[in-house]
This record gives sequence, C-alpha cells and structure tokens, in this order.
Amino acid sequence: MDTISVNKFRDNLKSVVEEVVSRHETLKVTRRAGEAFMVMSAEDWEREQETLHVLQSQDLMQQIAASLNTHNQGQGYTPTDEQMNEITGI
Repeated sequence: MDTISVNKFRDNLKSVVEEVVSRHETLKVTRRAGEAFMVMSAEDWEREQETLHVLQSQDLMQQIAASLNTHNQGQGYTPTDEQMNEITGI
C-alpha cells in the first residue's frame, strides 16, 4: 500500500485515482492535522465487502472447512469435462 499526502493527492487527483483503479491497490492519504483516509476502486471495495461477509459467517466458514477436508482426502466432487468447459467458458 502506498501513502501520499493530501496536498499531493489533491494536486494530482485524476492521475492518482486512475492509478488506484488500474493497479487495484489501496492508497492511504495522510493529512497533517487529521485522520488519514483510504482510496480504493469501487470494484475492490465490493470484493472486500464480500470477503468480510464470508469471514463473518460461521456457516459459510464451516462449509469451506468441510469442503477443504473432502478435497484434501481426495473425496471432493469432480466435474465432468462438459461442466468444466461451461465453468471456464471454453
């Protein structure tokens, strides 16, 4: 994560925002007399929210753990070639 001063952020707003969006990296903007703030793309923010939702859901985390166990034991579901083609869009 990069850090930039609020003055530099303000002076270069368009290019800084474009870089944040294209690189998919969060930027920390520091202020001399106040709290810092973060800048990130909407797509990255939505992805973070989805991740937090999963991590905060005990049921989902249990499903993931159970799936990992069956996978590690070689007992997981194996899709057909046709299903894999549909999943991967080939």
